[in-house]
Amino acid sequence: MADYKFLTVWKFDAPLEMVYNTVHNADNYHVWWRGQSPVETITPGNALGVGAVKRFRTRSILPYTLTYTGTVHEVIPLKRVVGTTVGQLEGRGTWLFGEENGQAIIKYSWVVRTNSRLMNFLAPVFKPIFEWNHDVVMRWGGRGLANYIGCRFIE
Repeated sequence: MADYKFLTVWKFDAPLEMVYNTVHNADNYHVWWRGQSPVETITPGNALGVGAVKRFRTRSILPYTLTYTGTVHEVIPLKRVVGTTVGQLEGRGTWLFGEENGQAIIKYSWVVRTNSRLMNFLAPVFKPIFEWNHDVVMRWGGRGLANYIGCRFIE
């Protein structure tokens, strides 16, 4: 297995609540986030989304699709969402939400390992490319979210 540690920061000229609600609603990712297939809800979770289990299929700029299941373990509205993934990507992700100078700021930390035989075989040589690919997919998400809610994405 190949291990990865990612940190993505998104900044938007938009109200924090709007940004939070859009990111927290994974069912609509496919509408605004390039590369995301419609999400399958396995378990809806409670009113905050804790306990929700969802299956994701993510296509990247490279010619492969990864399938994984995410479970939400903690939600502090407008502050933090923590979850884990299993499947072709296994790990723990934390979304942190905040505001600074009138801008909504999201930090996404994902410590993950791949369970794809092909990716693990290629990782000794291609790990930097896989990391670059992750960054591309995350930029797609930031730009797509900004377009979807009609605000500026600050890169």
